[in-house]
Amino acid sequence: MLLKRFLRMLAGLLFALAILRLWPHEPLRSFAPESAAIWSHDGELLRLTLAADQQYRLWTPLEQISPRMIEAVKVQEDRWFDWHPGVNPVSILRGAFRTYAQEDRQGGSTLSMQLVRMIHQLNTRNPAGKLKQIGLALWLEARYSKHDILEAYLNLVPYGRNLQGVGAASLTYFGKTPDKLSLPEAITLAVIPQHPNLRADRLLGAPRLQKARLRVLSRWPARWPLGEAERQLARQPLPLRPLSSLPFLAPHFVDSLLLDQPGLTGPIQTTLEHRLQRLMERQIAGYLQEKASQGVHNAAALLIDTRDQGVRAMIGSANYFNAAIDGQVNGTQAKRSPGSALKPFIFGMGLDQGILHPMTMLRDTPSAFGPFSPENFDGRFMGPISAKDALIRSRNIPAVWVASQLKRPSLYDFLRSAGITQLKSEQHYGLALVLGGGEITMEELAGLYTMLANHGELKPLRYLTSQTRPQHSPSLLSPQAAYLTLDMLSANPRPDGAVLDSRHHWPIAWKTGTSWGFRDAWTVGVAGPYVLAVWLGNFNGEGNPAFVGIDLAAPLFHRITDALNLAEQASPFTGWAPPAGIKQVTVCTASGDLPNAWCPNKTSTWFIPGKSPIRVSTLHRPVAIDNRSGRPACPPFDPATTHLEVFEFWSSDMLKLFREAGIPRRTPPRPAQCDTPLANEEGDPPRITSPLTNVTYKLSQQQAEQRIALQATTAAGVKELYWFANQSFIGKAPVGQALPWRPEQGGWYGLLAVDDHGRSTSRDVKVEIAR
Repeated sequence: MLLKRFLRMLAGLLFALAILRLWPHEPLRSFAPESAAIWSHDGELLRLTLAADQQYRLWTPLEQISPRMIEAVKVQEDRWFDWHPGVNPVSILRGAFRTYAQEDRQGGSTLSMQLVRMIHQLNTRNPAGKLKQIGLALWLEARYSKHDILEAYLNLVPYGRNLQGVGAASLTYFGKTPDKLSLPEAITLAVIPQHPNLRADRLLGAPRLQKARLRVLSRWPARWPLGEAERQLARQPLPLRPLSSLPFLAPHFVDSLLLDQPGLTGPIQTTLEHRLQRLMERQIAGYLQEKASQGVHNAAALLIDTRDQGVRAMIGSANYFNAAIDGQVNGTQAKRSPGSALKPFIFGMGLDQGILHPMTMLRDTPSAFGPFSPENFDGRFMGPISAKDALIRSRNIPAVWVASQLKRPSLYDFLRSAGITQLKSEQHYGLALVLGGGEITMEELAGLYTMLANHGELKPLRYLTSQTRPQHSPSLLSPQAAYLTLDMLSANPRPDGAVLDSRHHWPIAWKTGTSWGFRDAWTVGVAGPYVLAVWLGNFNGEGNPAFVGIDLAAPLFHRITDALNLAEQASPFTGWAPPAGIKQVTVCTASGDLPNAWCPNKTSTWFIPGKSPIRVSTLHRPVAIDNRSGRPACPPFDPATTHLEVFEFWSSDMLKLFREAGIPRRTPPRPAQCDTPLANEEGDPPRITSPLTNVTYKLSQQQAEQRIALQATTAAGVKELYWFANQSFIGKAPVGQALPWRPEQGGWYGLLAVDDHGRSTSRDVKVEIAR
């Protein structure tokens, strides 16, 4: 009967203990707030923050703590931890005897008892407090596993000053995580809690600490065998870093992260690469030292990896701790005028809306856009200039003209769609927005350039590796326009004039910006797989004539990109691949249009079929000149007494600019005084109906009678048409009749049809002579 009663009581006790263990209860981790350990992507601790109670406490799972550290703590504090129910009676009696009988104070607390003292802030120096501690320890063991209790103890045990837990102590004293602790380091951390009032810089020579370390080593269990060399090493005292040695790296980046996401705790893995951060910091520090005599003392920079939008480096100011430059201000998040750094997006939208292609000729002439009369930075005008050259030379007037031609979206709409904040109304800026009339942060500006490298898709920047990437991102530009914009910017020559081997150096597409009043000097661009933004100026807005983008920011930009290219040689970048939907065509260099038969110089350019404006050039036109007088001849033209000469027909304002710039241009002759008015008469020019466009005419060498019919429709009043091939007179024919023509050899021919009123049209035709 007694045995059955005992077994029933035992079963009931076990059932009650099972209920206690399984009943939902707070995890031990919740009894104390946590710090955050901010880590770089390449494994460098950037900062350990204070927990809410102003303690450094980094919760570390037991599985991430060195097994030797766990064993050292058990040897030092509680060798019977795995076996007792929370209280070890032998240890308590021995501690009480030595404390009260021998007046040699000694505790008998188990790890469980120490944990409840830390959690409940108990005073255990008197019997009542000790009894309460024993009861709570038994209650703790009934509710939590040994694993959880040991983990909580290791994360809450004090290590001096405001340092708690092995995670924070390991990072502070040894600069490593607890899973990487060596045996001497583990033993040292195991005994420090018995000497919590010793300062870290005095621990090395503390006799009591060394004695405790040797005692742990002497009690080391046989199940963890140690070699003699390891024992000798474990006996040697270790240098410990002071609490002040905790790292404070990439301060603006970490501050921004903590401000944007308050309440971060535990290990935080960021996208920042510490090696790239240090590289940029060195380059900026050296450059500012060189420029100090010019009053240049502050800079900011941002590096983004276009492959995942991760922020790889952020320098908010030249010196975080320099109050003279307001060093704690984060320049990457300050609203500043971008100057001309927004121009690439004007041209990108112009490409998408069919206003231009890279070789479209724009007018850099004195212009007024309503009440707005912009000027170029250098106060000069270049006359006709290709869209590509206007962009890389940062000409203001062509950029404003392109912006004035944009429909919806306008530049303002574009910036709103990109999430640019704090914009005023569109009417407030007008066309001045093109030239930096608004304000934008470096983060926002760098995000727009990242969009160019991502085929026109705007993707959010990432600070944490845990941030998910969106499945779909808004497209601000088409892939074709984004690529052509990058391609134009990549033709921007370096300020030092260096021409680098493309086999060993990244392609770089970059743009400068200078704000009004010389307050901000910018350079932003895509360098290989990265977007780099560089700014120099003063946070108080004070101007300096040295703050010119091309002169000040561009050299620093290229110093950093050169250093990045050298550091990243192990992962080469092959360049930006042209997307589908663009083609290359040959255009007349002077006009940017498809060359007619008279264009002397041609070049190739990209264009977007169905969007890009494409037409035949009319800049170069032939004029029939009388051989005797050297003046324009009147029809009918006699090939024996006339010849054709080609002239460039520029507008009068463009010719004036050429003269002012000292660029010679051959002026077309005044029209001949003929009975029949010539070129200036109103009326449509001839329209060639034969030969056809995009057709290759094949003639047989054996069939000499084969001819190509030359025929065109004309305006009323025209009686005869005169035909030329490659500036050579072929013949004339009455209107309505075809002129048969057979060239002597195959190839391309520029055909010109001129009516007897002097109006003309041209067409290219390809002829093949088959044997």
